[in-house]
Amino acid sequence: MTLRSMPMSARIGLAGILLVFACAIFAPVIAPYDESAIVGEVWAPMGGDFLLGTDNLGRDLLSRLIYGARATLFVALSATVISFSIGMFLSFTAVVSGGVVDQLLSRLNDLLMSVPALILALVVLAVLPQNIWILIAVMAVIDSTRVYRVGRAVALDVSVMDFVEAAWLRGEGKLWIIFREILPNTLAPLLGEFGLRFAFSILFLSTLSFLGLGIQPPIADWGGMVKDNKDGIIFGVSASLTPGAAIAFLVVCVNLVVDWLINTTSSLKGARDNA
Repeated sequence: MTLRSMPMSARIGLAGILLVFACAIFAPVIAPYDESAIVGEVWAPMGGDFLLGTDNLGRDLLSRLIYGARATLFVALSATVISFSIGMFLSFTAVVSGGVVDQLLSRLNDLLMSVPALILALVVLAVLPQNIWILIAVMAVIDSTRVYRVGRAVALDVSVMDFVEAAWLRGEGKLWIIFREILPNTLAPLLGEFGLRFAFSILFLSTLSFLGLGIQPPIADWGGMVKDNKDGIIFGVSASLTPGAAIAFLVVCVNLVVDWLINTTSSLKGARDNA
């Protein structure tokens, strides 16, 4: 699995992801203006001093788009990493423990999944203080239920293999079984799932910000930019389309890379054989 073996679609996706990450990392250097600075008229057209025009308050759209990449990536990636850590650990624990532990964790997971994710997030975030770390935690807990289902399914398949049975017979503990036997042999499908969950987190965060319960002003994020400028569509202003296009661009790029990862690590069986 090397860059040379990547198809053109995956290379385009990877280049797009790296571009967004570069914007996020070097935002203060790249952006022409500060993200909250009012530098022109309301909804000024594209061109001149403002390459993408201005927003509903007269802030430079290009600058806010660049800074928005930082906030969007940080929250979405943090939530995805935490959700995977929680979901994988609990799912693997349920599999190696079995019995009552497996039933309790699985039924609790089913209970959380029975409530639509967006409704659950809106209810919880409406009650809790509006804080970026609380937002990350809520997104991570909700998304971990989906990771738990996938992790348990692949862990169940691996747990009946001979090398796992041999580890049990040697007297290895549960943590050894999880981290030395099951985890390395489930990375193939879980890598693809991580990419999909990351793309979902970007969309989910943008939805929450559009509804006013995501990243709060004056911090720029793409979903919030769509919300701030949505009224401009009535007057033929495209200010809300630019951050919407950025969201679509990043999600498509992530999916292109994920498709390549899934095709490369084609099956769980292949991952086991390589192990």
